[in-house]
Amino acid sequence: MSKLVELRDVTKIYEIGDEIRVKALQGASLTVDKREMVSIMGPSGCGKSTLLNMIGGLDNPTSGQVIIDGVDITNMNEGELASFRGERIGFIFQSYNLVPTLTALENVELPMIFAEKYSTKEISERAADMLGLVGLGERLHHRPNQLSGGQQQRVAIARALANEPSIIIADEPTGNIDRETGLKIIRFFQHLNKTLGQTFILVTHDPDIARVSQRILHMLDGKITSRPARTSIRPSKQILLEEQRQLMLAELKWLENSLARLEESKANLTPVLYDQSKTEYARRLDSLDQAILALNNSELMKK
Repeated sequence: MSKLVELRDVTKIYEIGDEIRVKALQGASLTVDKREMVSIMGPSGCGKSTLLNMIGGLDNPTSGQVIIDGVDITNMNEGELASFRGERIGFIFQSYNLVPTLTALENVELPMIFAEKYSTKEISERAADMLGLVGLGERLHHRPNQLSGGQQQRVAIARALANEPSIIIADEPTGNIDRETGLKIIRFFQHLNKTLGQTFILVTHDPDIARVSQRILHMLDGKITSRPARTSIRPSKQILLEEQRQLMLAELKWLENSLARLEESKANLTPVLYDQSKTEYARRLDSLDQAILALNNSELMKK
């Protein structure tokens, strides 16, 4: 199989204040082949989310090399990364990030409108097909508040699939739903991997969910291993808070990118669709901005 993801000796160091340096990744190397489904496990603060941010083009490494689908994205600027993410990467977040005033169909249509590679008819048909694929063919015109948590996550999966991404990245995708529903979602990932050849890279704390994957990797102290470590040093509170901050920053970048593409596609949207989408993206952005600001100003981050 051809390599789809290749990380070569990647490091990532975050500067927190004047004196604290968090080594989130320490010489991480990884390859993922096309059509593979890989789970990444490890304790909180070990660097899992930072690793996904590197693969998803949400952050640049301090050193090392990141090659995705044959493209070296190591030194891309934010504009180049945003374009790359929109074309090649599908994201699934714990919080779903659905626009609550839009139907399931409209939520799945949005990224295809942004991409401008399908006709209006193709967008509508493909969105319906994707929702049918995830078992929501009878829920096309339901809004998120009319769907269960598991159903909302399936809409998010359909949205992630919409533009035929090279990779779908999922950071704790079952974190906001009950375990039984979570296992169903992961088995559905497995089904899509086998039937469509879709590549998945996901982070989870649950061994049963990880076992559905073809391969399980483990992380400890910013390094990737094939086996779980027998012992682990408990990360400091600063490291745990930095991991939480990086999760929020990743979602923030996704939302900023979505808002920018919304503006670029304004001429192709109805006024109602544009206004409702912009309002929700802006609301979620403001909420994340406030949460990140509060975290940055916390005493633990300053110590």
